[in-house]
Amino acid sequence: MKNVEKYKIGYFPPETPHNKWVEKDHIEKAPIWCSVDLRDGNQALIVPMSLEEKVEFFKYLVKLGFKEIEVGFPAASETEYRFLRKLVDENLIPDDVTIQVLTQSRKHIIKKTFDSLAGVKKAVIHLYNSTSLAQREQVFKKERPEIIKIATDGASMLKEYAEKYPGTDFSFEYSPESFTGTELDFAVEICNAVIDIWEPTPEHRAIINLPATVEMSMPHVYASQVEYMCENLHRRDSVIVSLHPHNDRGTAVADAELGLLAGGDRIEGTLFGNGERTGNVDIVTLAMNLFAHGVDPGLDFSNMPEVVETYEKYTDMKVHPRQPYGGRLVFAAFSGSHQDAISKGMKWHKDKNLKTWSVPYLLIDPKDVGREYEADVIRINSQSGKGGVAYILEQNFGYVIPPQMREEIGYMVKDISDREHKELSPVEVYQAFAREYVNVFDPIDITDAVFRKASDYKSNDGMIARIEVRIAGDEFQFEAVGNGRLDAISNALKMSPYTFDYKFVTYSEHALSAESTSKAAAYVCIEDSDGDTFWGVGTHEDIILASVNALVSALNRQNRKDHFVE
Repeated sequence: MKNVEKYKIGYFPPETPHNKWVEKDHIEKAPIWCSVDLRDGNQALIVPMSLEEKVEFFKYLVKLGFKEIEVGFPAASETEYRFLRKLVDENLIPDDVTIQVLTQSRKHIIKKTFDSLAGVKKAVIHLYNSTSLAQREQVFKKERPEIIKIATDGASMLKEYAEKYPGTDFSFEYSPESFTGTELDFAVEICNAVIDIWEPTPEHRAIINLPATVEMSMPHVYASQVEYMCENLHRRDSVIVSLHPHNDRGTAVADAELGLLAGGDRIEGTLFGNGERTGNVDIVTLAMNLFAHGVDPGLDFSNMPEVVETYEKYTDMKVHPRQPYGGRLVFAAFSGSHQDAISKGMKWHKDKNLKTWSVPYLLIDPKDVGREYEADVIRINSQSGKGGVAYILEQNFGYVIPPQMREEIGYMVKDISDREHKELSPVEVYQAFAREYVNVFDPIDITDAVFRKASDYKSNDGMIARIEVRIAGDEFQFEAVGNGRLDAISNALKMSPYTFDYKFVTYSEHALSAESTSKAAAYVCIEDSDGDTFWGVGTHEDIILASVNALVSALNRQNRKDHFVE
């Protein structure tokens, strides 16, 4: 990394502070959105979209709610020209959607651009030329006045040609391309020269686009540049200030957000940030960031899996698993402490019937973007904890695991994931749980149990249990009294020739679902004389027999430690 010495600051911050934007702590309303997926996004693909794919992608962008869509550079490519004509000739542009096209400041290109737009109801014509010091010195070898003339000649031609198409509502946009590498006084000078030619009004505004064509500075510098421009542009009330950040430094979203605080009105970007080099600003993230602050973004990302699927289909690009909001793992919690906090937070919100969202570790409710808690939030691997496993079993299979039992089950599932070196699906978690704890009938199996009131028993709850039981292959019948059904069963078992060393620690039960025909689940914990505890879970249509099965399961698990002694 010794080559660091050849890099120097190549951007131009304002000479005096322009940081009023710092006083704002959030964006109060959504910007005007302009999708450039069909231009910046398409030209960045290894294999650009076909005409048919561009048409379908255009329709999907409309479905998402975009009212401004840049459709290409029709004078520079026959494919883009044909695409635009197809949209017009087949009446595919809704009345409330404005298309945008790019053009350079050259007469034959501008003429063909207007020809391509014949019959369009509304359109933005986007004029640009590069203004940065590096481009002026190295590429064009022109001085400032010559660069300004390129822009003003183009602006004049746009105004002249627009008058020949009275049936179309044209808006004009100008970009000092490579704005971030342009001296601010020159950026203001060239933009104002264009504004003075177009003479926009509050009723028919022009667009001045300030692109971070190459992201060169920290986001706060870009915001100060935007604020400087907003304060020095002519006819500010008649100008829409648009931002077009790229992502060379990985902070395009921050550039856009701070730029909006600094006075920007409009954003040009792409779904998931697709674009040249490191990409354009990601409109999905920007819009969802607004949503997460309670601001309606004006775009519909409520079915995020569909957005991802459509994007990947037409671009042949992949959305990263950790991409904000859209990645398949962005709501997934593997950490035990995270899982525990999320599951408790979800229960808190449900029990309190809260209308506002504040679940730990989850910025937004996954359901608001079409994701499911059960499949997306709690994921089980060797890093998971007791809360996550319990959440999976409750949400997917109806088992409300007692708090005292959760740690033991959590370790069991983690050990399986660790040994097999993989994530466990909810079904695999349940199978491991059921195999270890539920209705374990070997070597003890109570095959029948009949109960009757013990009329001569001191307690009103006294019960007599008559059981048929198989122990290690031998059949027995026993009868005993207890202060309840489960106690009577336990006392009957202890009449066998086998030694049973245990006492009850805890018991709980619940229905597995709200249906009257559903099974019941019971949980029994016993403790031996060494202080070791053993859990068993029983299920049955009859809650009493479910508790019997739970006790038998616990005893059979105890037997793995101490084989029965006759």
